[in-house]
Amino acid sequence: MDFKLRGKSVIVTAGSKGLGKATALEFAKEGAHVLISSRNEEELEKTKADIKELSGNENVEYAVCDMTNAGQIKELVKKAVEWNGTVDVLINNAGGPPAGKFDDFSDGDWQAAFELNLLSFIRTVREVLPAMREQKSGRIVNIASSSIKESLDNLILSNTYRAGIVGWSKSLARELAPENILINTVGPGRIATDRVAALDAKHADIQGITSEEVRKQAEQSIPIGRYGEPEEFARTLVFLASGANTYLTGQSLVVDGGLVKAL
Repeated sequence: MDFKLRGKSVIVTAGSKGLGKATALEFAKEGAHVLISSRNEEELEKTKADIKELSGNENVEYAVCDMTNAGQIKELVKKAVEWNGTVDVLINNAGGPPAGKFDDFSDGDWQAAFELNLLSFIRTVREVLPAMREQKSGRIVNIASSSIKESLDNLILSNTYRAGIVGWSKSLARELAPENILINTVGPGRIATDRVAALDAKHADIQGITSEEVRKQAEQSIPIGRYGEPEEFARTLVFLASGANTYLTGQSLVVDGGLVKAL
């Protein structure tokens, strides 16, 4: 299948590690011009070099961007447009909020999670829309969580704002479809990333067992019987954001090995 991504301008936010890095790498393999962002320039430098080496694609750049900073988001998109003339694809990604229950969080915690995990996505889409509208084409994919289908214990902040992403995306998809701008949301299940390892460690502390035991327990609940690999998740995003996807918009799906039981 031809994904029609060669030479396309792609932004992947929070792209220096984890799912963001894996996604940026898959786009680079398809010949896209990939701009990654994160707050850590040292990590971005290393990731840029890694992606170039692994993909054989020299068209990889980065921009330092704190996703809670509206001005830096504007500069990120401006750099992509100056580099490639437009933005064809936006992969919206941000680090997950802290784990915990309702009584663990103050108003400040709720506000911080809102700005990182919902408002940042809204701001970034607002910035890329002029370029996409001008060319009457665009693809946007929001990375969320499997909690968009089934809430997760001890992750009340994530459950709240990931659901917000779905509602916003659904409304926006209907508004943008006549302009050939398609927007979808994808939630990872138990994918082997540092974020999941940290959550496993937290659960291990609570239960008084090892992280390895937590992982074994989790794998027993996954029909495929293992954690997913970041590249398996990333390949789904590549399709949704590619020219091969011409009719799928406003959807929310999970890449989870069959873990989520909700319809």
